Amino acid sequence: MFRLTQYMHQLVEPTPVRRRGTPGSVKPVVIWNLTRTCNLKCRHCYTVSSDHVFPGELTHEQALGVLDDLSAFRIPALILSGGEPLSRFDFWDLAERARALDFRHLSLSTNGTKLGEPGVADRVAALGFDYVGISLDGIGATNDWFRGVEGAFANALAGVRACKARGVKVGLRFTITRDNGDQLPLMLDLCESEGVDKFYLSHLVYAGRGDKHRGEDQEHAHTRRAMDLLIERGWDAVSQGRPLEIVTGNNDADAVWFMRWAERNFDAATVAHVREHLVAWGGNSSGLGVANIDPQGKVHPDTYWSDYTVGSVKEKPFSQWWTGDDPMLATLRTRPRPLKGRCGACAFKDVCGGNTRIRALQLTGDPWAEDPACYMSNAEIGVEDDLERLTVRPFRGKSHDPAHRFF
Repeated sequence: MFRLTQYMHQLVEPTPVRRRGTPGSVKPVVIWNLTRTCNLKCRHCYTVSSDHVFPGELTHEQALGVLDDLSAFRIPALILSGGEPLSRFDFWDLAERARALDFRHLSLSTNGTKLGEPGVADRVAALGFDYVGISLDGIGATNDWFRGVEGAFANALAGVRACKARGVKVGLRFTITRDNGDQLPLMLDLCESEGVDKFYLSHLVYAGRGDKHRGEDQEHAHTRRAMDLLIERGWDAVSQGRPLEIVTGNNDADAVWFMRWAERNFDAATVAHVREHLVAWGGNSSGLGVANIDPQGKVHPDTYWSDYTVGSVKEKPFSQWWTGDDPMLATLRTRPRPLKGRCGACAFKDVCGGNTRIRALQLTGDPWAEDPACYMSNAEIGVEDDLERLTVRPFRGKSHDPAHRFF
């Protein structure tokens, strides 16, 4: 996640750089997909969820054990996600247990459509969730088309308002594609008019149903225009002291694009200070600062790595898998990573960390190949134009078996 607004504040109110700990000392934010069950049918769903009960998901007792382990491991944040997490049969019991264990940050990631139902927002507020992220794909009919259910937008907006009325911090998540890119200004306007605290722009990742729709990923020029708009709106909010926070995800080249904007508008010393912060952040954090547990208890480097499983919490605790000797995790934690192509030659790989490795894997079969969604030109990242490009070949989805190492 690239916290655009946070780094904009560094341009005007610089603070000392905080270095990330060594790989062995970093505890991950855990995104836990509680269930694949969901009342919507999103076209880019990375978990391929639908509205029925899936076999093999964690039992209530197993899920409680996961919570106890994550608490003892002292992770910095727990995000309860899905499918639609509110659709899980024991969601409220698990949420109450998580709150009792006093996780430093406890968040809910939801499609929002259930939050307006009687009593739901009251329970969310009473549990003291630090943040509720609600996914939308545009305004009105656009959102409903992407989400596959008529009325999804109206129900989600009712959920936003119900949470805001109860003092719950709310963010909107928007996955941008070719078919909804024109909705970005309207989504930002919606945040402002509804008093939404955070806007999260998610770049499309080639996983789940999102992989089937990879052709809808915006062309690079469209992505650049979208980032220009985010920077414009973000800087306007920072300059005027408005509280809207803007973040992006799944394309760490956003940090380099922001640096290029800063270079055009601020002095060299200020830009150098911001770059120090960005290098300390280190870009893509799959397998290091972020982890995923899927509905069946399988542990992944992040939510989009469903084709690579570190292990299962049904066999031993998450903390043991995460601190074990898995070679993929070890390589993801390496700085610099063994990147190839443009990513390997990039002058800013210490800033973006090689971007989103799962996209390279899906298009080439090699997780260390260049990320095809980097929208920076060769000149902008200090790469020679005659650099030999890697051959792109479809990835057919190798096993969930950790013995398959992709090397």
